Amino acid sequence: MEDVIIIGAGPCGLSAAIYLKNEGYHPLVIEKGNIVQAIYRYPTHQQFFSSSDKLEIGHMPFVIEDRKPRRNQALSYYREVVKRQNIRVNSFEEVIKVEKQDDGIFHVLTKLDKNLGEKSYQARYIIVATGYYDHPNLMGIPGENLPKVYHYFKEAHPFFDCDVVVIGGKNSAIDTTMECHKAGARVTVIYRGSSYSKSIKPWILPEFESLVKHGKVNMIFDAEVTEIKEKSVVYMKDGKTSEIKNDIVFAMTGYHPDQSMLESMGIAIEKDTGRPVYNPQTMETNVKGIFIAGVIAAGNDANEIFIENGRFHGDPISQTIVMRDKAASLI
Repeated sequence: MEDVIIIGAGPCGLSAAIYLKNEGYHPLVIEKGNIVQAIYRYPTHQQFFSSSDKLEIGHMPFVIEDRKPRRNQALSYYREVVKRQNIRVNSFEEVIKVEKQDDGIFHVLTKLDKNLGEKSYQARYIIVATGYYDHPNLMGIPGENLPKVYHYFKEAHPFFDCDVVVIGGKNSAIDTTMECHKAGARVTVIYRGSSYSKSIKPWILPEFESLVKHGKVNMIFDAEVTEIKEKSVVYMKDGKTSEIKNDIVFAMTGYHPDQSMLESMGIAIEKDTGRPVYNPQTMETNVKGIFIAGVIAAGNDANEIFIENGRFHGDPISQTIVMRDKAASLI
């Protein structure tokens, strides 16, 4: 029997584990990839928007030469946190079912990586900290499932001398475009918005605008991709359909949390916002004993919760669990 099982070993899940350890608990973290899997999937040379101190967890300093860390520095930092804090993490194990039994205990069923079978656990409390980066927002258009379509960008070198279409107009689309251009790709950006997103990093936008102005990048506003073909992309702008030559597509259309997983646990979801129903004072959902931590609490608005504020969710969660257990011990 586990006291607490945390689903997801991102920064917010790891931080919640540390808060609980500080209260005398020894939580088990179950992660379907490896620790901070979402950060691992960032572009190789990605630099964070946040300064390193805003990414710290467990009062462990994140010291680097530059103010804003890069992906590899963050990976190293969180690995060190797990080692120093002695956090129990079961990596490459996916939670496939959480069921509350009549006695209030949760039965957790997992699937091991590489078809190595299943495992089951029992726990008194569950914390869901699964993030949202695993589930891209699909466009629902023909050809979206072609092998040349990517929803994540890692590195630009393979796309040298290729005709690349980037769909989207926010930070991930801009970063992808600039990296592909530097690697010698011919890039067209297709964005349904009428102007640049206000969320674009301010130190990047001037350079990107210069590339567009000088014809190095083809930027198409107020347009929507309607079909992806083997050798081309079809889009519509001002009611007119156009088709351009294409080798590779990066559909940087955002991501969303796995709401089906939450609903299977009995957690209610607000239809308009996609938010799980929870108490913001305790982070407990409508299912007693199940808490949420990190960006999953924001529903469809991933710009509301980041590492820098989601890392504190473990504090009210741990305090709620401590108080509840103390009250139960007095009965």
